[in-house]
Amino acid sequence: MGTVAIKLNTISPLDGRYIKDTQKLSDYFSESALIKYRLLVEIEYLIMLGDEKHVLELEPLSISDKSKLRRIYKSFGDDEAKRVKAIETATNHDVKAVEYYIRERLDKMNKKRLFPWVHFAITSEDINNLSYSLMWQNAVLDVYIPDLNSLIKKLKNTSKIYSATPMLAMTHGQSATPTTFGKELAVFTKRLARQLGQLKSHKLLGKFGGATGTWAAHNVAYPKIDWSGFSRKFIQRIGLEPNLVTTQIEPHDSIVESYHILIRINTILIDLCRDLWSYISRGIIQQKKIPGEVGSSAMPHKINPIHFENAEGNLGIANALLNHLSNKLPISRMQRDLTDSTVLRNQGVAMGHGFIAIQNILRGFRRITINKNSMARELDDHWEVLAEAVQTILRKTGSPDAYEQLKQLTRGVRITEDTLREFVTHLRIPKKDKDLLNQLTPANYIGLAPKLVDQA
Repeated sequence: MGTVAIKLNTISPLDGRYIKDTQKLSDYFSESALIKYRLLVEIEYLIMLGDEKHVLELEPLSISDKSKLRRIYKSFGDDEAKRVKAIETATNHDVKAVEYYIRERLDKMNKKRLFPWVHFAITSEDINNLSYSLMWQNAVLDVYIPDLNSLIKKLKNTSKIYSATPMLAMTHGQSATPTTFGKELAVFTKRLARQLGQLKSHKLLGKFGGATGTWAAHNVAYPKIDWSGFSRKFIQRIGLEPNLVTTQIEPHDSIVESYHILIRINTILIDLCRDLWSYISRGIIQQKKIPGEVGSSAMPHKINPIHFENAEGNLGIANALLNHLSNKLPISRMQRDLTDSTVLRNQGVAMGHGFIAIQNILRGFRRITINKNSMARELDDHWEVLAEAVQTILRKTGSPDAYEQLKQLTRGVRITEDTLREFVTHLRIPKKDKDLLNQLTPANYIGLAPKLVDQA
């Protein structure tokens, strides 16, 4: 089956329609990637066993032997993955298939003496919990964070360009006060940067304590070894933080915490997409024309905000999956059931939908421009937004009914420049305050908005 046929016959759009956006994640979340991570854990454990002085029956491994062993997972490719899956058809056990594959490779290396030490005293969950955490952690660090950084950088740069571009702010869908487009983007920059900081600093835990987390088999075989210390060192060596008090299952609390960070990021991005969609709908943002592109099949005049809509939809799917993972994974019947194994396979799918969204938001930003004329007209149509400033000056000068005066003037009534100026003229306030109010327009009543951009 050719490449095109594969794309057209996949069930998941991640591997079909959106393959260009998600391909980078394949090295972390595909079936082949999972096998590779399992191999890494098994091989590194075997190497560390060989370095343990109390394991007298296992002859220490030479530097050359260690290099050859590591090559098993470092050079792992499609052909090797197919061989593991072929073994699995007989074992009906995916982790055991990895063990037998390692044995095959050891046999070719004339290292049959190492057979008993592959998967020594451990359970499948020792391999799986470390593999899934490493997959997630590495994908976050290598792929997700760089792309999220690109989006934050785009937001930051765009907010600076438009830091002083006045725009009508709306609360409850109604005119509120002026702001600037740059300041509104800076809000999202700040929110995302905070979550990014939490994502970068978050640590994932791992366990390596045997069938029910007691190191019982290890301890029977080698009671002189500090197995909890051994496990701590091993887990740290492969790049995770140790959790030494577990059942057969590492409780997944730490990886769920990471999922929650992505949920918050996704939710912020949904908020961003909806705001940009609204600005496009209002006409204060316009989208660049692309030659040959069709917006609506029936209405040729339209340029639909498809990138932000696509992103919003994918972010919703991502959060639905991440929420299920977060609710399910910390729960296991007594010391072990397999429900976690089933859902963990979908963590890459969850990240994939969010990853697609980030790509589409970036595409959307590359396409939009500010319609300054529309922004200006919209502001000029809403002189009532200066009511806040007028009533604040009235309060400052001692008026006991400042709010009520402006309410009577503006509520439910169209206010023009002339209306407001006339009102100000008759106010009993100092001339300097009156002059200040007369200098205000919806376009210049933006407070500290431009300076706030620099704080994001």
